[in-house]
Amino acid sequence: MSTPQKSPHVSDEQRVLEYWDKHSIFERSVSERPVDNQYVFYDGPPFATGLPHYGHLLGSAMKDAMPRFWTMKGKRVERVWGWDCHGLPVENIIEKDFSLGSRKDIEAFGVDKFNDACHNAVLTYAEEWKKVIRRFGRWVDMEDSYRTMDADFMESVWWVFKTLWQQGLIYEGHKPMHICPRCETALSNFEVNQNYQDVKDVSVFVSFPLTSGVHSGANIVAWTTTPWTLPGNVLLAVGGDIAYIKIKTQKGDFIFGRDAWQRLRSNPEFLKDYEVGEVEDIQVKDLIGATYEPLFPFFANHTNAFRVVAADFVTTSEGTGIVHIAPGFGEDDMMLGKAENVAPIMHVQMNGQFVPEVSVPLTAEGFAVEGRPVKAKDDTQSVDIEIIRALAKNGKLIAKQKLEHSYPLCWRCDTPLLNYATSSWFVSVTKIKERLVALNKDINWVPDTMKEGRFGNWLEGARDWAISRSRFWGTPLPVWRSEDGDLLCVGSVEELKDLSGVEVTDLHKHKIDNVTIQKDGKTYTRIPEVLDCWFESGSMPYAQKHYPFENADKLDSIFPAEFIAEGQDQTRGWFYTLHVLAVALFDAPAFKNVVVNGIVLAEDGKKMSKRLKNYPDPVHVLDRYGADALRLYMLASPVVRAENLRLSETGIDEVSKKFVMITRNVLSFYNLYRELDNARVPNAENVLDKWVLARLQETIEEADGAMLKYDFISAIRSLQSFVTDLSTWYVRRSRDRIKEEGNDQKEALATLRVCLETMSKLMAPFAPFLAEVIYQSLHDDFAESAFFPSVHLESYPEVNIAWQNAEVIIQMGRVRSYVSKTLEARSESGIAVRQALSKVVITSETEPLGQEFGQIIAEEVNVHVVEFAKGTDAVVLDTKLTPELVREGVSRELIRHVNALRKEVGMTIEDRITLGVVSSDQEVIEMLKEYKDDILRGTLATEMTSSLEGMDEVRSFRSTELQAEFGIKKQ
Repeated sequence: MSTPQKSPHVSDEQRVLEYWDKHSIFERSVSERPVDNQYVFYDGPPFATGLPHYGHLLGSAMKDAMPRFWTMKGKRVERVWGWDCHGLPVENIIEKDFSLGSRKDIEAFGVDKFNDACHNAVLTYAEEWKKVIRRFGRWVDMEDSYRTMDADFMESVWWVFKTLWQQGLIYEGHKPMHICPRCETALSNFEVNQNYQDVKDVSVFVSFPLTSGVHSGANIVAWTTTPWTLPGNVLLAVGGDIAYIKIKTQKGDFIFGRDAWQRLRSNPEFLKDYEVGEVEDIQVKDLIGATYEPLFPFFANHTNAFRVVAADFVTTSEGTGIVHIAPGFGEDDMMLGKAENVAPIMHVQMNGQFVPEVSVPLTAEGFAVEGRPVKAKDDTQSVDIEIIRALAKNGKLIAKQKLEHSYPLCWRCDTPLLNYATSSWFVSVTKIKERLVALNKDINWVPDTMKEGRFGNWLEGARDWAISRSRFWGTPLPVWRSEDGDLLCVGSVEELKDLSGVEVTDLHKHKIDNVTIQKDGKTYTRIPEVLDCWFESGSMPYAQKHYPFENADKLDSIFPAEFIAEGQDQTRGWFYTLHVLAVALFDAPAFKNVVVNGIVLAEDGKKMSKRLKNYPDPVHVLDRYGADALRLYMLASPVVRAENLRLSETGIDEVSKKFVMITRNVLSFYNLYRELDNARVPNAENVLDKWVLARLQETIEEADGAMLKYDFISAIRSLQSFVTDLSTWYVRRSRDRIKEEGNDQKEALATLRVCLETMSKLMAPFAPFLAEVIYQSLHDDFAESAFFPSVHLESYPEVNIAWQNAEVIIQMGRVRSYVSKTLEARSESGIAVRQALSKVVITSETEPLGQEFGQIIAEEVNVHVVEFAKGTDAVVLDTKLTPELVREGVSRELIRHVNALRKEVGMTIEDRITLGVVSSDQEVIEMLKEYKDDILRGTLATEMTSSLEGMDEVRSFRSTELQAEFGIKKQ
């Protein structure tokens, strides 16, 4: 695609930015609204460790448009920026910077040095963010921003934690959870759900020789997609209602679930080296209680282990109907292990590597597993393959199969996660789940399918929330433990001082880990974990205001939010944590209205990639088309209704042309004649004025109603429709009225001014620059008055009942329909529109239109008479051409050619010309005499001569069989 020219609107946007800054328009838009009329808005804080992308700009467009709208509705909308500072994203950057590959490396490096480095890296790109956000036209206070790493913010997080603690909603538990072995910490279930990807793996069918029971000596066959868990096997589970079979082969007897065997035997690759013989049905009761030989000898003496037991989760839909149980690595496994009184074998460490009891002997036998994670990033199969080799060597491998399946990766470092039994601190979400579900019904979700769908379903299945992380850069859990296990929870800096005698000003781990508490003869030390950064995000409504240590009497101005907006992934992230903590703290939703957006993709539908360079640079787009075009393009697309958007530069260009430029052209046309506008209120006597003012009221009603429903798309589409009508119908139909002096000219100008000024206010939330350009242009080009006016300090338009007129809108709609049908009829007849015709007869089952509407139709389709009649809908043209009609058509064609030449030589509407026409054709001479006044008026000529002498430009003119030459001379 060729590079488009830079929009003239871009330079105006820069001028508007300077005006806003110089006269503190944003600050005034807040301060000039009453303090007791708050509209609370929460902004999910981004990390400043990377540059803003289109996803951020989309969010900013929504987060700017809605507060601007409510400001113009009279609300005080305070908007303070926030920075997300803690967590793995920052830690991962520092690990790379200092080549720290593991938790041990960080501890050797020094937690204090590590956290200091994290602190220094947090706002790496803050200045770039400020530039882009400002250029995009978003109004938000970035100078007084809150930061999740500030002591005040962290203290409020402690208050949230202790409040939940006092309500019995915090507990320490040992559960199977997904851990990131690289980061060596557990993740919450909603973090896990953020990054499932398709990965290639290998599954195995493994035989376990039975050592007791009816079928002792046979091999019971289990299947697993995680070969690395097999050294931790302690049980085999069968289904109590499943039918089993024993098949005989030359390599021994093998036991399967009957239905599973029927499915597996259809695969020619399965057991291809086995000669399958007799098949015998067996009873499941003869399997339960049998013992079997461990796959590996490492933990052969494990108490109560290596038995076949029954479980209700066993099926034959996949696998073999026998499930391998490793209680340390799965919830079902752990529950069954507890029920069978078998402790888990933790043969894998938190760093994802085998314990020495496994890795040393395996490596000694030639299997390369020592020092390697069982699931490495970009190498998910290598250790599994080593385990499979070991199984094959000891004769336990029956078969292996490649598979591609969805697997969770760490949402920050893309390392494959492990399902791992470990200790963590939890919020007991299940205790309040019913209230979470019930209070969700009070929230307005856009799109509404999110309420009962993605978010509602997530709430219905909500589990307890793991909130502790075995990391370093975060808000420390405010829990101190004594040697005998007694616990103290601290909820503030002052409380910590009272208990410890130590006054702290920085609450980070390396600053408070050495603070001990002496109480009742016991010494309490802080537990080592930090809080999940999502707990901080969910605490943001209170922590950003240092509540309740400050603003304790202003909860209503803090909570709940009237509006929030983020991507659909936040249904299991920020939206969820806000909701959980708000319901736990105040038994109320954290937000009343939420808009959920989809993902902005590259034009080819792929994820945007810097490496692939498959999307235009946002700065390039802003510099080329302007912020308004990009804002309008995004806000009018389904991406603001949780659908994905394939970002198209062509699409942005189209919005620039069809909305921004058309509106600017209407403004330019008005400015040509604005000195003739006496600022009167329109009387709306002309039917065009009545219609456009009625359409304006309709648009006000539609846009306002849509925004009250948080429906960006409908609001912008109503504005786009009006802009099109204003330009292509009202202005085009009113050009002659405005050019000719008189009362009708002033009425048209007054009407056009009202439309422009009202539109500037209607579009202000969405296209703030264009709105300001129009408004300031109508108020003397950024006049340096004492008030420094701005459209953004104005009120949102209200419907003028006097101008509402549904009937005229309907009638004008009929006019435009008749015009369209008549033009189609002309096209079918082969007669050009510039050729006048005598008559058109329009029949309709509805009442005939009035004369003023008929006159519009006549002018649009170039006929002398429009007749209306009752009857079946039809348009009948009189296509007979008289000499008079031909001459009239020629005059119109001459006018068109002259105006094309005027434009070609750069003349404007201000320029007047002398027109010269020479022809040997008598009909042309007659035409010049008969239509002289029309030709002069239509070409802005003051004189028409029959000579071409002295003309600056001379052209040939030919229409049908008539020939002439014409020329123009600028006066």
